[in-house]
Amino acid sequence: MIIYNVTIKVQHDAASDWVQWMKNEHIPDLMNTGLFEDARLCRLLEHDEEDGQTFVAQYFCKSRKEYDAYIDTHATALREKAFQAFGDKFVAFRTLMEVL
Repeated sequence: MIIYNVTIKVQHDAASDWVQWMKNEHIPDLMNTGLFEDARLCRLLEHDEEDGQTFVAQYFCKSRKEYDAYIDTHATALREKAFQAFGDKFVAFRTLMEVL
């Protein structure tokens, strides 16, 4: 199992709209690629929120093959949609993990 982990810091004035956008648009778009088994959106607690709220989106796929297909085929367009919707109101840090 592979976990595509995206940590996102969202400015306070955009956080509520961003959460709704993630739940109603981005996560469904990503799941509609057919490459992921599940998704989870969390808010990071006990973390410095001076510059904004921090969230973690986790997307689960069976193998590296599905993840690579997502990156090669869908990632650029979905990331662009985020920038069109929220511009510089967020910053994202991506990591890839393997469940042992």
